[in-house]
Amino acid sequence: MQLDFSPLANAIAQLEKSLVYAYSPAALADSGLREQLRNSVIQCFEFTYELSWKMLKRYLEATEPSPAELDMGSFQSLIRLGNERALLRSDWHLWKTYRQARTDSSHTYDAAKAEAVFAIAPDFLVEAQALLQALTRRSAST
Repeated sequence: MQLDFSPLANAIAQLEKSLVYAYSPAALADSGLREQLRNSVIQCFEFTYELSWKMLKRYLEATEPSPAELDMGSFQSLIRLGNERALLRSDWHLWKTYRQARTDSSHTYDAAKAEAVFAIAPDFLVEAQALLQALTRRSAST
């Protein structure tokens, strides 16, 4: 089964674009613009995060000998398996941080939490890019 990674690639591109705009001189000079662009980054982070772990799961379901076990496992076991298969750049502890940031961004609006999610988005961008590269490379070789 050939997986379509273009939705993940598009989400990553949007997150990257939002980050570039959010750190632009215009945004840094205008607090209102920065706030709006920060919100864009947070929304792109949320979407990219969701697509990342779901694409990882789809890939593992397509390539593991017992895909049904993935449905019974925890999120932590999914991330650990992704690490064992050298698909992820970061370990469970960092993915746990990303997961908490995703939860914080979607269940409560708080300026401090928004800034924390905004601050972690560049690191997650690198993680998502690495995942996409690993998935693409592995799929091309099968």
